[in-house]
Amino acid sequence: MTVCDTIRANRGIPCDLEGEVKHLKRGQSVFRRKGDVMVQVWKGTIFARMISTIHGAKIVNTGRKGRKTNMEMKKPYAVVQDNKFIKGIDRADQYLIIIQF
Repeated sequence: MTVCDTIRANRGIPCDLEGEVKHLKRGQSVFRRKGDVMVQVWKGTIFARMISTIHGAKIVNTGRKGRKTNMEMKKPYAVVQDNKFIKGIDRADQYLIIIQF
């Protein structure tokens, strides 16, 4: 089974990772992997907590530039992929709900 999704802030992440998250600056990320499961926290404007069995902890350029710094924005690959496909997933979930009623 493959998984790639966000984790709510109140659901918790590994304790050792939680300690490192407090010291992250914007654009930085930390991750932990156990077997196939990777948990990654990235700080953009807010914290993005991701869980994935199909992505690594690779950081990629988004092709966009920041407004203030005019530097290329970098994000974890899991975040980029989740943002790319989330609309299709949400729409599929909406159709499932309509069909069930």
